[in-house]
Amino acid sequence: MGKKRSIVIDEKTPLLLLAGPMFFELFLNTMLNNVDMLMLSHYDEYAVGAIGNANTIMFMMNILFNVIATATSVVVAQYLGAKRHDKMNMIYTLAVVVNFVIGIVLSGVFCAANPLIMNFLHVSPEMRPYSMIYIYIVGGGGFLTAVFNVMVQILRCNGYTKIGMWVTLGINVINIGGNYLFLYGPLKPLDLGVAGVGISTVAARAIAVIAVLAFFYITRTGKISLRYLRPFPGSLLVKMIKIGLPTAGENLTYNLYQTTLLSFVNGMGNDAVNARAYCNTLISFAMIFSNASAMSTQIITGHLVGAGKSEAAYKRVFKTLRTSLPITIALAATNAIICRYTLQLFTSNQHIIALGQMIMIADIFVEIGRCLNMTFVSSLKAAGAYIFPLIMGILCNWGLGLTTGYVVGVALGLGVAGIYAGTATDECIRGLIVMYYWYKKKWFGKSVVEKKDALEPESGNED
Repeated sequence: MGKKRSIVIDEKTPLLLLAGPMFFELFLNTMLNNVDMLMLSHYDEYAVGAIGNANTIMFMMNILFNVIATATSVVVAQYLGAKRHDKMNMIYTLAVVVNFVIGIVLSGVFCAANPLIMNFLHVSPEMRPYSMIYIYIVGGGGFLTAVFNVMVQILRCNGYTKIGMWVTLGINVINIGGNYLFLYGPLKPLDLGVAGVGISTVAARAIAVIAVLAFFYITRTGKISLRYLRPFPGSLLVKMIKIGLPTAGENLTYNLYQTTLLSFVNGMGNDAVNARAYCNTLISFAMIFSNASAMSTQIITGHLVGAGKSEAAYKRVFKTLRTSLPITIALAATNAIICRYTLQLFTSNQHIIALGQMIMIADIFVEIGRCLNMTFVSSLKAAGAYIFPLIMGILCNWGLGLTTGYVVGVALGLGVAGIYAGTATDECIRGLIVMYYWYKKKWFGKSVVEKKDALEPESGNED
């Protein structure tokens, strides 16, 4: 690499140095994901539940994109921590090219499978047209998200966490402006509605990709060129897939589990579907701080493990939890207390608001478990221990979450709040298990960088 990095990440790096910008990035990203719902709630209530269904599918696509993106974050962080700068351009190029190809393929697959997806989710006839058009447009542009995810991970691991915040701010401005044009402004006579919102979202994401690529080159973080892939570094790609598949598999099984729960909710009527969609909007704000803290700690952990400082990484994760867990509980409790008022931003339907209040009470326990999971699972992945979270995810999601959700929500008739009670059971028990795994130091010795022969390409091409 031609340029020496000016940003050093080690055990002395303050958490807020990384978590602060990530918090605002996640906050703005949450705004982007939910502004469609808020603006559509005043346009057509059926469109809200439809977008909620569609976003579940979009999230599943995003998980598949993260197979390579997550592996990139682990490999880049550990290699930078080990001062192995000679391999970075090849890693960057491989990650971007492979994820772009995956993005193109998956975008086509999800669009082709759109009708089957609607049948599986039992989407109501009123919501189906809206959900389908949104998936065709936003899902068709999914390859943009694939490239963006990789680039953001690369920049974060190099210490550039603020760029994500500023780019996301720009996306919000463009997206809100586009939504207004299609729903209420000069383009309203086109009567595109949900389709217009989808177009606005894709346009914003395209601009975001251009922005992060430009920043990557302006800061001379590295280079992306196909010449770094000659000869093709097959051994590195296999290694990254081995890292990414279990990591993404954990998220994928969670999303499939949530999708199955959504099919239960869809059978409870449109009010239950909308209550879930509105509450998830509010819940997404409550989990931002713990998510930002976990992501920041993951980067620090990767650097420390790559540098051979496993004991420092061990202590650093518990230090993060002492900060993130109390704040998460406070945010979730506040959400539950004021939700009777905040839900009125979306709807005046008192039945939906009553359902929402029950959901938000159950979510306090969901967030406690989720904070534990995000903190320890992210750090386990950064340390190279990516199999255990997958195993626990499969066992707890389906063995505890789905079973409890069905029994309490469907069989006992508690409804959509019972579904969330099942999720709380899964999150809390799984969170305690992964915390114990970290505490017992079962992840020691799993560093990616220590297995150099498996990671190095067939021959070096770096400048």
